[in-house]
Amino acid sequence: MTAKPGPVPTPDGHHVLIGGRRWRATDPAVPDDAGARLRAHLMAARRAVAAARRAEDPRAERAARDRVHTAKTALGERGVPWWEQGADERRARWTDGLAALDGPGHRP
Repeated sequence: MTAKPGPVPTPDGHHVLIGGRRWRATDPAVPDDAGARLRAHLMAARRAVAAARRAEDPRAERAARDRVHTAKTALGERGVPWWEQGADERRARWTDGLAALDGPGHRP
């Protein structure tokens, strides 16, 4: 069994290629601990999307998709490109995202 190749960064580091598709790369300035927490929230939210779809619960699915969006934005994978933001804007993006995701009922 051969292993799947991992993400391949573009020369500028702004994107990664996965399975032939180009995706925005995570902001490299996100501290490791914050990135780990954001990824945990992202994975929990993705699981919640799947559970809501299985349960045919559109409200729960919308709430879970909003959490996915918040986590991906905080990681710099959505919204204003991180390479176009100043250091303060980048820091605010992930700290605000964590504050929203760490709120009551949103623990990974």
